[in-house]
Amino acid sequence: MTDAVAFVASDVPVLNNMFRFQWEKAQDCYVLLYPEGMIQLNGPAGEIMALVDGERDAAKIIAELEAKFSDAGDLSGDVLEFLAEAKKQGWLA
Repeated sequence: MTDAVAFVASDVPVLNNMFRFQWEKAQDCYVLLYPEGMIQLNGPAGEIMALVDGERDAAKIIAELEAKFSDAGDLSGDVLEFLAEAKKQGWLA
């Protein structure tokens, strides 16, 4: 049995209520804050998490990122992979 977590375009990511997502000026990056500490997110992860609002499905997030970063091409695989990992890490409910 595998511990892989699948995430598909119709899934709606929701931030786990144990975390708070915010821009951290001192770190110059987006972070996830939780009672025991902080997780610094790289640029792409921060851009994805900034669109996680509990209302947009993954397809909408992908479309918005592809519009914002039009030179990047198809981002669906990368975004879905990140969302699956974020869910596996417990960042998403």
